[in-house]
This record gives sequence, structure tokens and C-alpha cells, in this order.
Amino acid sequence: MKNLFLKAGFVLVFFVFFTSCGDDEDNGPQTASLDLNLSNLANLGADEQYEGWIIVNGSPVSTGTFTVDDMGQLSQSSFTVDQTNLDNAAAFVLSIEPIPDTDPAPSAIKLLGGDFSGNSASISVNHGAALGDDFSSASGKYFLATPTSATDNDPTSGFWFIDNSSGTAAPGLSLPALPAGWVYEGWAVIDGSPLSSGTFTMVDVADNNAPFSGSEQGPPFPGEDFVQNAPAGLTFPVDLTGNTIVVSIEPSPDNSAAPFQLKPLVMETPASAMPMEVIDMNNMVSSTFPSGTVTR
Repeated sequence: MKNLFLKAGFVLVFFVFFTSCGDDEDNGPQTASLDLNLSNLANLGADEQYEGWIIVNGSPVSTGTFTVDDMGQLSQSSFTVDQTNLDNAAAFVLSIEPIPDTDPAPSAIKLLGGDFSGNSASISVNHGAALGDDFSSASGKYFLATPTSATDNDPTSGFWFIDNSSGTAAPGLSLPALPAGWVYEGWAVIDGSPLSSGTFTMVDVADNNAPFSGSEQGPPFPGEDFVQNAPAGLTFPVDLTGNTIVVSIEPSPDNSAAPFQLKPLVMETPASAMPMEVIDMNNMVSSTFPSGTVTR
């Protein structure tokens, strides 16, 4: 009888211990995977990285950081996230952050976003937490001219976003307003080298810089004459026919002297283009803007 009680006591102790261990395991934090399938993301260089965020009860929760190489490959595409937060997430947002990053909050530069529908979210620049527009309606016109030059011998060495087809100078660009943290920038890609014509947020005033223009007064529209202060490897004036004109969307502040990955308007100037001839730009959004799907 004594041995029977000892055995029963052992079984009871073992059951309580096993049950207690199981309860601790069940009550521990549960995690789940968040998977990214993104295209057309650019290499940000050594000073910046991408960071994902899920929006839980109106607050951002980081899902982790990653980089992208020159081939567009993500350094990491699957992330372990608290399951409760992930289950309750209403949206996903992708930001651009500095390296190192001492601020636990998202930066003002939010590139992509999307709302969850079930277990997935389609993300794009169109989301309200990102740029808030798909830029499919963006359009542009420009002509070649050098109004700031003191000579008449360089008429194809400058470009201006002006539409003079009606006989009166009018804005050549039709662009959506940008949220805080972003600006537009014009570029001439001359023999493979991109030269900025300055940043702007309004299409009917001069841009914020004229690094290469001459001494004469320029028109009240974004644009640039390439007639002085030529960078190493280039000689001014130049002939912009056969070279490419670009409108990009840039982070502000911007840590790079090169155009950012968002280039809604691009046009290779025809070799036959004449001074003051209006040239239509191509909308490149559908083929070049980043987008993708996030799955939980």
C-alpha cells in the first residue's frame, strides 16, 4: 500500500511539472513571418537602408531593415514579427532610413505603402502614407534654348520646361503635389553624366538652383542653360540633341548627387530637335516605379 501511494505521488508531481512547463510555453511570445515580394527597388548606397513598418492601432512597428544590390536583390525578404502585432496590422509602409539610424521612429521619406486585405497588401507609391499619387497622369514638355547666355551661338545647350505651342510661355510640366520629404528635380544626362538643373515643387516658378546658367535673366520656369562651370570631363556649351532629359522625384534632404530611382518623366531629345521646338516627354511610371506585395 505504501508503494502504491509513493507511485501515485510521483505521477501527480510529474503531471503538475509537465503541465506547468506546457503553460509557460503556450504563454510565451508567438511570432509569424512577414514576406516581401518587391520589384524595381534601387541600391541606396552605403549610407541608407530600407525599413519596413506595420501600422498597428495607428502606430508604426518596425519589421526590420534591408538593403538592395545593383541587381535589385533584397538582402532579406522574410522577417520574423510578433504575431499579435502582425495579425492586427492595418497597413505596411516602407521607409528610407540612414545608416546608422539613431531614431526609432520612421523617417519622413516613406517610399511605398499599402493596406492589408486578408493576409496580403499590395504596396506602391500611391498609398496615402507614401507619396499619395500613382503619377500616371504626370506629363511634361520642354524645349531647347539658352535664354541666360550672352551669346546666340549655343541655342541647343539649355533646356526649359516650357510649352510655347500656343504662342505664350506656359508651364511645360503637369505634376502632382508632393508630400513633405520630397521634391522634383530636373536633369540633363549628357554623354552618360547626369547634371542637375535644380530642385522644385512648383512648375510655374524658377527652380532653386542655376549652377551652369549664364548671367542673363532666366524665365520663371524650371530649367537650365549649360554654358559655364562645366564639371570635369565635359565642355560647355553642349549640344543637348541626342541626350536625355529627366524629371525625378527626390528625397529631401538628399544624400546623393545622382538622380533618385523615381523618374516619372524621361525623354531622349531627338537628334533633329530645333531650338524652341516643343518636345513631349514619356511617362515611365508603369515600367520603372517600385511596387510589390507583402504577405503575412
